[in-house]
Amino acid sequence: MLQIRMQGTPNPNARKYALSEEIKAEGKVTYQSAEECEHIPLAYALMISKEIKQVHLFENILTVTKNPQEDWKNIDQIVQDILDNHILNHDIFFQDFIAEDREKKPLTPELQEIDNIISETIRPSLQMDGGDIELIELEKNILTISYMGACGDCPSSMTGTLDALQSILQDRYNENIQVAVV
Repeated sequence: MLQIRMQGTPNPNARKYALSEEIKAEGKVTYQSAEECEHIPLAYALMISKEIKQVHLFENILTVTKNPQEDWKNIDQIVQDILDNHILNHDIFFQDFIAEDREKKPLTPELQEIDNIISETIRPSLQMDGGDIELIELEKNILTISYMGACGDCPSSMTGTLDALQSILQDRYNENIQVAVV
């Protein structure tokens, strides 16, 4: 029987569900529309719910971001019901077309170095909170990133986390680097 432990995140509109079973065997993925995940019944069932704005899957973690006007009590029940109905047939090795599109462009050596710094510093905390960070590009000392999962529209990710990330990268990578969020 699936066990679910609900945890709050720094984002009041996101909740992390730690599951007793794996939900994504490899990598991570964030879906922001039902169309993106219609080939994954569990994620699709979550995304067609009007209450849910985004889902993030990573190892045994499901992070759900709700629409701001919605109530968590209702959403917790929706998530529980969907997990109960879909987890037995859920393929943890599902094909992720979104990640595959991103993986077609390997990280440049510069972005790989930055990604390593982030993995040593900020990423573990973001993942503990049900989120993550994706590097988009580095151009003229401006690093463009995208937040995933609970970090997506979290007020602290747009201020404190962003400032900390920029400070760490200025200290460990390039003192002139600036970080921008898309």
